Amino acid sequence: MRALIVDRSAPGQLRLAEAPDPVPAPHQALVRVTAISPNPAEFRYILPGAPDGAVIGWDAAGVIERAAADGSGPAVGTPVTTLGLSEGWAELRAVDTALIGTVPEGADLGAMSTLPVSAGTALRALRALGPILGRRVLITGASGAVGRFAVQLAARSGAYVIAAARKPQLADELRGLGADEVVTGPDGVTARVDGVLDQVGGPDLAAWFDTLGEGGTLVLTGAASGGATAFPPGGLLADPTRRDRSIVTFFEMSGDGIDRDLTWLAAEVAAGRLRPHIASRGSWADAADTLDAVRESRLTGKAVLDLTG
Repeated sequence: MRALIVDRSAPGQLRLAEAPDPVPAPHQALVRVTAISPNPAEFRYILPGAPDGAVIGWDAAGVIERAAADGSGPAVGTPVTTLGLSEGWAELRAVDTALIGTVPEGADLGAMSTLPVSAGTALRALRALGPILGRRVLITGASGAVGRFAVQLAARSGAYVIAAARKPQLADELRGLGADEVVTGPDGVTARVDGVLDQVGGPDLAAWFDTLGEGGTLVLTGAASGGATAFPPGGLLADPTRRDRSIVTFFEMSGDGIDRDLTWLAAEVAAGRLRPHIASRGSWADAADTLDAVRESRLTGKAVLDLTG
């Protein structure tokens, strides 16, 4: 099979080459991949430690080529979207059936490849906030892939959504996704919130935490800023209006039900009720510029690479 393999001598440390076909375990299905969607975190956390010849990649969509030997998961020929810790950027992927979502027939598999990490993180992180109907929810990094999905899902769940994005020119776009307010930083939040979904971390984390009211929760899903967080003296202490606040760490691939979540997300996108924002799409045979843009976090949405050419 062909794959984007790690090669330290190649530009960007990746090149399209032949690689051994994967051998599925009994609980894994073999997927013929048709589209992949790289994430900045793969370049930040996975690529630096991967050996030459390795195949990395979390998000991939395609069609079941061989069903799992243990009888679990979708049947041969089923279109799917898949999640895994590695080996997604290849023509064939062996993937745990617990990490496979089925896709409605005829749906765009390129769009479906954007869902596992970004939409899955948004969905499961919002659940970690608890019930949000009628509550004030702040979403940082709202113009990014996770943020755009989170804004839509939080609004549909009945929350009052405050979207934080550094670029004020994106305000109308974010309101169109369901945001009630758009701010460019912590100073723009004028009233306490019940929950924060933070993907940025770094220097502003303490300030975002300070926006929480009594019983509020901040779910930390990422550290896109790359910076350190320092809380001021007393920043973690309580007062009568800010008791019982918490910071919750997050790992998308923990817990059951990922297959159900991916299946639901795929159906919502196929029906037009949830919109992925694809900022770049092209063939993986000519992907250097796109991969660089993802690596440097220059895209405000997802990149899709079709396995053609």
